[in-house]
Parts: sequence; C-alpha cells; structure tokens
Amino acid sequence: MQKLTRSDLYSLERYAEVRPEFRARVMAHKRPRRVALGEHAALYFEDRLTMQYQIQEILRAERIFEAAGIEEELEAYNPLIPDGSNWKATFMIEYTDADERQAALARLIGVEDHVWVRVGDMDRVYAIADEDLDRETEEKTSTVHFLRFELTPEMVVAAKAGGMLGMGIDYPGFERSIDSLPADTVSSLAADLD
Repeated sequence: MQKLTRSDLYSLERYAEVRPEFRARVMAHKRPRRVALGEHAALYFEDRLTMQYQIQEILRAERIFEAAGIEEELEAYNPLIPDGSNWKATFMIEYTDADERQAALARLIGVEDHVWVRVGDMDRVYAIADEDLDRETEEKTSTVHFLRFELTPEMVVAAKAGGMLGMGIDYPGFERSIDSLPADTVSSLAADLD
C-alpha cells in the first residue's frame, strides 16, 4: 500500500470545506476494520485512508501548515500503513472505569505479545508490537499498542481469496478469540494486501 505524501493531503482551508463529508466516509470505512476482542480489548486496523484522516485531524487541531511540520506527521504515521504483506493495527485496552483500568493495566503487562491473527487453518501469526517505542513499564502496560501482523505469501493469497480470518488473545486470564470474522471485515482487510 502506497505511503502518503504532502500532495495527498488537503490544505487546512480545503480540509475545513470537505471535513464533514470526508469524516463520514472515513467513519464508514473504519466500521468493519474494528474487531472487538471481548469487552475490554479491540483491534483497529489501519490503512492509508485511516492514516490520512489521522494526519488531517492533527494538522487541523494543531494548525500545522508549514512543510517541516507536515513532513514530521507523515514520518510518524506512514509506518502504520500496511506494506502489502501485513496488517497493522492499533490495539486498545478499553475500560471506562479508571480504577478498573489501572488494575487491568497492572495485570496485563505483555498482553500485546499475545495478540494473534489466523488465516484459514494456517498457524497463528503473533503481533510484532510497538516497534516505535516500548509502551509499558515494570508496573503497567499501556492502553494503546501498535501491532504488525506479518503474513506468509500463502496467507496473503488465502486472505485475498476470501479465506476465513480468526483473531484473538492468548494471554493467561485474558483469553479471547473469534474463529470467523464477518465478511465485510474480511473483505476490508484483504484490500490491504498485495
């Protein structure tokens, strides 16, 4: 999947004009790309469009219009765009209650290394987590992790052909799994692959 460049982005003025329509399109696109893994964890699969939206929103919020600032955001977010042989996802640990969240983060150190995907009946592929920086301490993990699932060529072919996709977490005491994802999710994720 092609990385974003400055020419792919709207100017701040133009983005203000198209934002409602663009945002609606992105939200519809993101819907099948969210996979809930139980009540308190979810994978948000990223791609070129989700990253363009993320960058546009940051540029808008921070009023960044100079070339150097735009390039800085592109450098930060382009690595989250799939490379054709992988899926990239933001893994979120989601608790609304602050005390419950703190207890879970202390208990779930290393959970990001136990998140997996499976294509058909092939072996599980475990996430390569947080390549940009370590997101946990000895006391707790983070609520947000960035994951890459690197697929074999056979898995890519099977996924693009509409093969069954499963996902889960095998962290002791926090096990979750989905044997078969909905067709719209499978189709959306297959589009990330070359």
